Amino acid sequence: MVKASELIEQIEAFAPKSLAEPGDPTGLQIGQPEQEIHRVLTTLDVRPEVVQEAIDLGADFIWAHHEAMFRPAKNLDLSDPQNAMYALAIKNNIVIYASHTNLDAAAGGLNDWLCQAFGIENQIPLLPGEGDQPGMGRIGELKIAMTMADFAKQVKAVCQVDAVRLIANDANKVVKRVAVLGGDGGKFWKKAQEAGADLYLTADLYYHVGHDILAADFAVLDPDHHMEALAKEPMAKKVQEWFAGQLPVTASQKNTDPYTYF
Repeated sequence: MVKASELIEQIEAFAPKSLAEPGDPTGLQIGQPEQEIHRVLTTLDVRPEVVQEAIDLGADFIWAHHEAMFRPAKNLDLSDPQNAMYALAIKNNIVIYASHTNLDAAAGGLNDWLCQAFGIENQIPLLPGEGDQPGMGRIGELKIAMTMADFAKQVKAVCQVDAVRLIANDANKVVKRVAVLGGDGGKFWKKAQEAGADLYLTADLYYHVGHDILAADFAVLDPDHHMEALAKEPMAKKVQEWFAGQLPVTASQKNTDPYTYF
C-alpha cells in the first residue's frame, strides 16, 4: 500500500518547495495526503481531458508540472468548466500535486531534461541560486555545432510542433553554446547573452522584446511553452525509480497545447 503522502515526500525531496519562485502555488492542489493511491498519471497541464484520462486509467494521483489552481476559486459554481474539473477530480478521489518552478530549478529536473532532449551538454545553471541551490535555467554546449536554422529544425522535431519562432539576424550563424529555460523565460534573454550563449531557448517571447533582441545582435528560439511536455516521461521514470515498479505510472498522452498552427 502506498499513500499519497509517501509519493509527495519523494517529490519534495527531489524538487523541494523551497526552490519555487515567490508566489508560486506549487504543491498539493486537491485531495487527501493520507489517501491510498494505486496509479499515477504525470502531465504538463491539468485540464478536463487529463482528469478524464486519469479516471479512464484508474489513476488516483496526478503529478503535474503546471498547477491546476493558479488562482483561487471565487465560488464553486459547477457551470464554470474550471470548477467542474475540480469537482470531477474530487468526486473520483484523485489527488493532484504540482511541481512548478521548483521542478524547473531542481538539480536533474526539468531544465536538465530539456538539455538532454536538445543535445546540450556540460550544463550549468543560467541563473544560479543561493548557497547550494542550483538555480533556474541552464547553459551548456551542443554535442555538435550547427546553424541556428538547423538547430531550430531539430528542436521542432523533438517538440513535435508544426512551427518554432526564431529571432535572429542571421539564421545561418553557427551556434554552439545554448542557454535554455523552460516556459516563460523571455525576460532573462540579457542574462543568457551575458552568460555567453550563442542562442537562448525559451518560450512566450513578446513582439517588442524580439526587436530588442535583434538590436542586441542576439538570438532566441521559441518552440512554444508546451515544450515542457517533454517532462512527462522523465517524471514517470522518477516514480518508477522511487517505488521500484510497485506504484504503476503513466505519462499522459493528451496534448494540452492551446495553440493550433496553420
